[in-house]
Amino acid sequence: MNKKSIYLLGSITLFIFPIPTLIGLYWFEGVFPTELFQLENLSVFKLGIGIQLGIVYAYLALQLMQASVFHEMPSRIEDIIKSMNLNLLDCFFISICAGVGEELLFRAGIQFYLGPIITTFIFISIHGYLNPFNWKKSLYGLIVLPFILLISYGFQEFGLWFSIGAHFAYDFVLFVVISRSND
Repeated sequence: MNKKSIYLLGSITLFIFPIPTLIGLYWFEGVFPTELFQLENLSVFKLGIGIQLGIVYAYLALQLMQASVFHEMPSRIEDIIKSMNLNLLDCFFISICAGVGEELLFRAGIQFYLGPIITTFIFISIHGYLNPFNWKKSLYGLIVLPFILLISYGFQEFGLWFSIGAHFAYDFVLFVVISRSND
């Protein structure tokens, strides 16, 4: 995947993914977009807790992904990330786009109607990590499942910025560590 495609997909995630949430919650629930961003709920503490969760869980996931069962997968996450040739700015950009765009769509939008458990399974399935035809890829889904559940329930307790911080930090750590590794 070339840099132009990476930045295009990141921009789509950041700017297009939130649109169904913005329109749906405004149209059906009367929630104004300014309310959706929960700026009154933005605090260093809640954002920091999310970022800490994302960092810790990313390192846990990286350790679990070293299991021999993952080395035989045809399209390993590590190989996909390495093939992107990401620099630090690329890692930051993609992580911000995913953290903001996906959390607005899934946590603020879909979860509003379907709750945390169903939304978590939809999130993991859409990312391709629950695959009935590839049980090894589903193992990665099982690694990510508790983290996404924590983000989902954390959203209810701490708000959108907690979820954005956790998602951003998780992705950023994975992208940086994997793209810099020499395996």
